[in-house]
Amino acid sequence: MDGVTAEWALHVGKAELAVELPRRWAHSQGVADRAAGLGRVLGEDAELLVAAAALHDVGYASRLAVTGFHPLDGARFLRDEHGADERLVRLVANHSFALLEAEERGLREVLEAEFPLLEDSLLVDALVYCDMTTTPDGGPTTAQERVAEILGRYGVDSVVGRFIRRASPEIFNAVERVEAALAGQPR
Repeated sequence: MDGVTAEWALHVGKAELAVELPRRWAHSQGVADRAAGLGRVLGEDAELLVAAAALHDVGYASRLAVTGFHPLDGARFLRDEHGADERLVRLVANHSFALLEAEERGLREVLEAEFPLLEDSLLVDALVYCDMTTTPDGGPTTAQERVAEILGRYGVDSVVGRFIRRASPEIFNAVERVEAALAGQPR
């Protein structure tokens, strides 16, 4: 991926979210900022991570919300309207253990068939880390605080609440793996 990708992703994300969903856009910008700090761990995939971070919630835009499941709607938009890089689209589709939420919504088979999970575990974990350590307003937080915030916002018995309770051990493990990778890198 070249240097234009992150700039393009931020432009697309802003166009779709900034006016309609400014808080969601603030979160996406914060996630992208967090991703920019992982370059020393990801090397050549650093640009891809920043682009995925900027676009991970684009499917929340009302004009894109066909299924109501933002990872799937966002990935379809990026693939169909922008012809975006396949790895980028698959990261957006599967961000933060989306397969578990897709299962709660009866969409797991659809998501798996259209957008298989990437096999690059560090890249997948890095996007989880960035998303789940960023508040809805774009600031830093811990994964534990973020999970608690999501449960508080959606309720424990909602689709999102059931999903996040199931996913939380995996989220915490992914965050720990990225933190360990960061600790092992020279500054």
